[in-house]
Amino acid sequence: MDKNRTEGTKHEIKGAMKEVAGKVTGNKAREAAGQIEKNAGKIQKEIGKERDDRRKH
Repeated sequence: MDKNRTEGTKHEIKGAMKEVAGKVTGNKAREAAGQIEKNAGKIQKEIGKERDDRRKH
């Protein structure tokens, strides 16, 4: 398994937690930072999936 898959998942979860914390506290900056980190994690995870697929073929 590519390292990007695990790191991407970690960032996706961490970003989701920041996003929720921002919503609960009304902190728009934290909410936005959480959305950005979550989306970056999704992209990183997809990169890892692509690399794994290339290794299989």
